[in-house]
Amino acid sequence: MATRRHGQIIETPTEARQAEPGPSVLALLTASTGLAVLILGVVWFVFFRT
Repeated sequence: MATRRHGQIIETPTEARQAEPGPSVLALLTASTGLAVLILGVVWFVFFRT
């Protein structure tokens, strides 16, 4: 548990390195990849179809 000393938060190195990205990171990666594929598909369809 983080403690405060003189107005600063004091954590152990293990506590400072811990992170919980959660499902939002996966959702962001999926949405951005899907959007990129969609945009590239539209660009290809507009400029490179014969």
